[in-house]
Amino acid sequence: MISANNISVQFGGRTLFEHVNVVFSHGNCYGIIGANGAGKSTFLKVLSGDLEPSRGEISITPGERLSVLKQDHFAYDEYDVVRTVLMGNPRLIEIMEEKDALYMKPDFSEEDGVKAGELEAEFADLDGWTAESDAEFMLNKLGVTDEYHYMKMAELPSDLKVKVLLAQALFGNPDILLLDEPTNHLDLAAISWLENFLLDFENTVIVVSHDRHFLNKVCTHICDVDYGKITLYTGNYDFWYEYTQMRQRQMRDQNKKNEQKIKELQDFINRFSANAAKSKQATSRKKQLDALEMFEMPVSSRRFPYVDFKPNRECGNDLLRVDHLSKTIGDRKVLDDISFVIHPREKVAFVGSDAVAKTTLFKIVMGELEPDEGSYKWGVTTSQSYFPSDNSSYFDGNDMNLVDWLRQYTDATQQHESDIRTWLGRMLFSGDEALKICNVLSGGERVRCMLCKMMVSGANVLVFDEPTNHLDLESITALNDGLIRYPETVLFTSHDHQFVQTVADRIIEVSGDKYVDRKGSYDEFLSIFDEEQLRKY
Repeated sequence: MISANNISVQFGGRTLFEHVNVVFSHGNCYGIIGANGAGKSTFLKVLSGDLEPSRGEISITPGERLSVLKQDHFAYDEYDVVRTVLMGNPRLIEIMEEKDALYMKPDFSEEDGVKAGELEAEFADLDGWTAESDAEFMLNKLGVTDEYHYMKMAELPSDLKVKVLLAQALFGNPDILLLDEPTNHLDLAAISWLENFLLDFENTVIVVSHDRHFLNKVCTHICDVDYGKITLYTGNYDFWYEYTQMRQRQMRDQNKKNEQKIKELQDFINRFSANAAKSKQATSRKKQLDALEMFEMPVSSRRFPYVDFKPNRECGNDLLRVDHLSKTIGDRKVLDDISFVIHPREKVAFVGSDAVAKTTLFKIVMGELEPDEGSYKWGVTTSQSYFPSDNSSYFDGNDMNLVDWLRQYTDATQQHESDIRTWLGRMLFSGDEALKICNVLSGGERVRCMLCKMMVSGANVLVFDEPTNHLDLESITALNDGLIRYPETVLFTSHDHQFVQTVADRIIEVSGDKYVDRKGSYDEFLSIFDEEQLRKY
């Protein structure tokens, strides 16, 4: 068990959170959520001991081992892969090194023999004899196959380093496991294995993640970092979201009722407090007034944009036809004889391991790239709006403010600054933020601008290439809900499992010469593949 006792953290003059009292108990998985900058990773560092809190203390049950997912991908470059995993249990490594030193002594004494026996007993208790095979099993399940096991970490590509460090954190059955964004850069097979590992894990898990599907699958509790405090809820992410939204609505509704009641009581008191015949009633009303309380509605650090795409017209029967498209980039054929028909009001997710193939297909049908062979045709009633995976051409070197930037993409009825500011305000650019210069925007701000551009377009076909990159959970949720509501056609790619599962009603895999097309949900599509095939997603 690990507990936070009256923890407060301040940076400069800013308080991230204060008076935090939370107990993380055995057998549960706790998801830590909050807006960007709220202090999720900071709280994890406080729990791990890497950061001293401004006030309070962290308590861990004596004798329990805490394991942390390391973020420095270069810290173990001098070690081989299996050794790096074993280092997840520092005591096991100490015993191995002490044993080796003892057995190498030329003057091995009786005292050394006693010490060696004690070390061997502890080594066996820590499953030392199966440690390497356990590490290799875990690596293989995460997709780090045998040929990498005895290579130096420095020789591994970054995506495999991430998996090795995850195996290190999980190794040796730690009592308390701290994971900061463990699903980043993992393929679907590795994520699925990790989910099942954590579901079977009998000790304490505390995890920070932006992956809603993952949080829903593994979490028994949610720790919400907001309002300068940390609040614990029982249930997974969806339960937390529905409960807090409902509670906010209830408090707002009750406050409205109370405001009306207060006005009525105050009016009665003002009219009859000086009237002797009504004085008892006025006094009674005064007591009722004093008893009424308004719910405090603190300002959340979360900011939800309002994403709502409204097409100017419905599309007709013909939407998009693609016939025998092929394209070679460099010396690689990324598209090979691809044909399909998109029907009106379909929401189609394009999936597969080859991001270049998906981006190339979208660029071709959006007229940004010519195919080597084949053709495509949009229906005459369609209008398209495109979200490219690389939006740098819209912002790099651009010294326009956001009002002027968005004005370029509005029609004659939306040219007034107040109209443009309304659109920008929906995407959290209010007041002076609407006058920010384009070339200084963060990745998330650029994405919100692109979404705003698409909203003002009134298009009846939306094309998105990885729209959730750089977005926080609040913006992802808003976009997700906006696309679920959108009544027309959507073509998109995304690595966010829940986003694809909740939006798409058809899945197309495009990867080189491979083409799979299935109606239905993403989970139904994935169910046809085995573990090895899932590594491609």
